[in-house]
Amino acid sequence: MRYSKIRVSRGNLRAYSQSFQPSLACFFAPALALIAVLLAWAPAGAAGLDGVDEAKVGVLAHDIGFLGHHVESGTDLNGELLFTSPSFLSWLGAPRPDIGGTLNTSGNTSYGYLGLTWSYDLWRGLAGDDGALFVAGSLGGGVHDGHLDSGPSDRKLLGSRVLFRESAEIGYRITPTISISVMLDHLSNAGLADHNQGLTNVGLRTGYRF
Repeated sequence: MRYSKIRVSRGNLRAYSQSFQPSLACFFAPALALIAVLLAWAPAGAAGLDGVDEAKVGVLAHDIGFLGHHVESGTDLNGELLFTSPSFLSWLGAPRPDIGGTLNTSGNTSYGYLGLTWSYDLWRGLAGDDGALFVAGSLGGGVHDGHLDSGPSDRKLLGSRVLFRESAEIGYRITPTISISVMLDHLSNAGLADHNQGLTNVGLRTGYRF
């Protein structure tokens, strides 16, 4: 049996990296559907969701230009699960581990992410009820299906397949379980790659706390 030699060079690997754009939509669509089902099923099944603390879904404006230039278009669908903070994270302020995905409905950059979310109530009983005004912030990383170092003029060049992700959120917890909020998130490689155009999205979300 004969084996042919395969030459691997840095140029070949770089070309392959730039051409490799995984269709993360294949993951996001069922993931977002699962989160939506959890929200619909929550009142009946909340007691059985061990470890899941909250589920959120939302609609975001894509690539708004804040912290960068607006290039890509479309609307994003976002879904996220937050888990009960484990005891070993108490020294960090008890953040909740999170995992989520954002799907661009126009075929532009979509991404999945995970990280840690810190949430704090600012004002309880603001409307004379048992609700609360809250803020939240997260730090973590994400993987996207966009372009790296070359691409069409209407697409962002993000430089790296894996990016840092940060988010900020402010909202109102209408009841102890249901909330509405405005969330802004940003992805970039922090200048560690040749291109770093970054991506910022903002929109409305609703959450159900188990």
